[in-house]
Amino acid sequence: MVGYDPDAKCVSTLEAAAAGSASGLVNRVCVSPLDVIKIRFQLQIEQLSSRNPLAKYHGILQAAQRILREEGLFAFWKGHVPAQCLSVGFGAVQFMVFEGLTKLVHNVTSYSARDSFVHFVCGGLSACTATVAVQPVDTLRTRFAAQGEPKIYHSLRHAVVTMYRTEGLWTFYRGLTPTIIAVFPYAGLQFSSYNIFQQFSEWVIPAEGKKAGNVKNLVCGSCAGIISKTLTYPFDLFKKRLQVGGFEQARAAFGQVRTYRGLRDCVRQIMREEGPGGFFKGLSPSLLKAAVSSGLIFFWYELFCSLLC
Repeated sequence: MVGYDPDAKCVSTLEAAAAGSASGLVNRVCVSPLDVIKIRFQLQIEQLSSRNPLAKYHGILQAAQRILREEGLFAFWKGHVPAQCLSVGFGAVQFMVFEGLTKLVHNVTSYSARDSFVHFVCGGLSACTATVAVQPVDTLRTRFAAQGEPKIYHSLRHAVVTMYRTEGLWTFYRGLTPTIIAVFPYAGLQFSSYNIFQQFSEWVIPAEGKKAGNVKNLVCGSCAGIISKTLTYPFDLFKKRLQVGGFEQARAAFGQVRTYRGLRDCVRQIMREEGPGGFFKGLSPSLLKAAVSSGLIFFWYELFCSLLC
């Protein structure tokens, strides 16, 4: 049901937005702990290795145990309110625009709405639209997930007011450039890969074996998430580094901090100080999160769509 299909009963724009919101909400609760660990890894300047005595985090299990010991269980859901706003808003806009664009392509062009290339372009454009809409919430989520103890921001309202007064309006759009650059191919690959895997599964699985459709959606979504995340990961890291600019005092407990003047300066400093491996810090929890998140997002979206239909 992902994307317009002239041969099937399709959801309306409003139903697509509702299903996207619901899938984003449920998915966020499940993947928040992995997201927090991934962000901590991305923001750490020191090498992610147990051989480095200055490294606070050097593995998924070690990081999870340390966060639990030092900050408590709820630390894995730090910034959960803005994160939920992000997921609900992003899911609604992305799937609503994607369904609308694939329908437009079918009605106005000679391309098939089920073509993988169409899904790549429409998926990328829908994600860019959703990103611009929710970028301020994403910045807030990153700040909350990144801060240690004692907290700099005590509530969502306090964070918004403090950031606006001390850093200005543009601070809510820090990291937008690498986000847009990364989100188009990421979402495009995610939707097109999901479409390819779905078509492949229909070819491989006989008609009588298609009752386990929900499991198939989950597996196809997970595979699509791993492929798209691996290919576009460095830009996600650049975005996180830029989003915490001006927030250095809250990062002191986690190790070294750096100030970047922009995307190019961020790339240069990481390459010079951390090497090529620095571009892929936090890849392991990110891939785990991408597999779970992408699989669940398509799983829940298809499920909610079928319920609405």
